[in-house]
Amino acid sequence: QVQLVESGGGLVQTGGSLRLSCAASGRIFSISVMGWYRQAPGKQRELVAAFTSSGRTNYADSVKGRFTISRDGAKNTVYLQMNSLKPEDTAVYYCNLGGIVLGSWGQGTQVTVSS
Repeated sequence: QVQLVESGGGLVQTGGSLRLSCAASGRIFSISVMGWYRQAPGKQRELVAAFTSSGRTNYADSVKGRFTISRDGAKNTVYLQMNSLKPEDTAVYYCNLGGIVLGSWGQGTQVTVSS
């Protein structure tokens, strides 16, 4: 079993910043494929940023230049630094380890950006 615990969400004003953390524990073989997704009310879950198996990073076009994903392999933790936040960034943010098909998901952390 893999456990993913997210933290760092909250309420912030437009233009503000937040840093999300996701700590993985349990039967972890690799954190090479790990990332962040989000789901706004009435919308499908979408990719925000993720590391691929080749070590590259993928970002949603809507967050490029504003969000940065990073990780600490020693701590099995992935981070999402979110700057210049906009109201349309409001969503529940989920951490994923191992891909969206067979991977594990965290419980989600709410990010709310007020205008």
